[in-house]
Amino acid sequence: MPFLSREQLAHFKEEGYLLVRGMLDVEEVIQPIIDEYHGVLDKLAHELHAAGHIESTYNDLPFGKRLTQIVVDSGEVHAQYFDFSLPQNGIEADTPFWAGPAVFRCLSNPALLDAAESIVGPEIWSNPVQHVRIKPPEHLVPKDHNSQALVTATSWHQDSGVVLPEADASNVLTVWFPLNEATIENGCLQIMPNSHRQGTYTHCPGHRGLRVPEQVMDMDSAMPLPMQPGDVLFLTRHTIHGSLSNHSDDVRWSFDLRYNPIGQTTGRDIFPGFIARSKAQPQNVLSDPVAWEQLWRDTRDRLALEEQVVFNRWSADAAVCA
Repeated sequence: MPFLSREQLAHFKEEGYLLVRGMLDVEEVIQPIIDEYHGVLDKLAHELHAAGHIESTYNDLPFGKRLTQIVVDSGEVHAQYFDFSLPQNGIEADTPFWAGPAVFRCLSNPALLDAAESIVGPEIWSNPVQHVRIKPPEHLVPKDHNSQALVTATSWHQDSGVVLPEADASNVLTVWFPLNEATIENGCLQIMPNSHRQGTYTHCPGHRGLRVPEQVMDMDSAMPLPMQPGDVLFLTRHTIHGSLSNHSDDVRWSFDLRYNPIGQTTGRDIFPGFIARSKAQPQNVLSDPVAWEQLWRDTRDRLALEEQVVFNRWSADAAVCA
């Protein structure tokens, strides 16, 4: 995949987003991730069954149906089991996460890095604010679960608003793409074009994470973006976006990644990033998925022994949140 064109970059700068259709090779990039997560789900199913939390491993079901049945049977969404980041609180020595080689190869994908280089420059840091979101049909998600933001409709927000203010000046690029078809019915992403010009809005804490209050937005400009596997969406750190609810009978599955120039803070610097591309120091580019996974293991072990850092800068007492 070549670097982004002048026209694409102009659209990104003007509108605050860029959707590139068919950017990723599904067989080379998407399918290995899917295959890897089949193994993760199988491991979870056998652990839960052995512990008596589910009646069956449901290994006769396809991935989405199997995960949904496990959610229903166990009464838990198990979102953290699949995520390639740690939670923002309650980190313990056995907190689960998944940092497998297919995920790492995706973070280091040349097509994604070419596009990122077009926007943030040639010295690229893989920012640890990153997630997999496997969202079951929303009516089956246990109520008041602490992983609501990962498995239900995502509130309107800016990515600059969900990190610490130390990253306000960092040029963080968001990269979002689906692993299965993302439709209006199953909860595709939605954006506010041209919403990136006013800096970071006040965000209000809620049970589905942080949100930009609707009264400060032009709700008529909201634009859903159905996408196919292989499509990639790029967002500025100030572009307001969220996702719809999953009203289908299967999961909606996506990755959101972030990149910024080397040397700029990520907003969650206690989590490990890595040099994904560098012309100045190519010898320091991380290419070993095992080493990447170990970074996360070491971070988990350290944070389990420390006082938890507060990631949220916002208060529900703000006037706009009333």
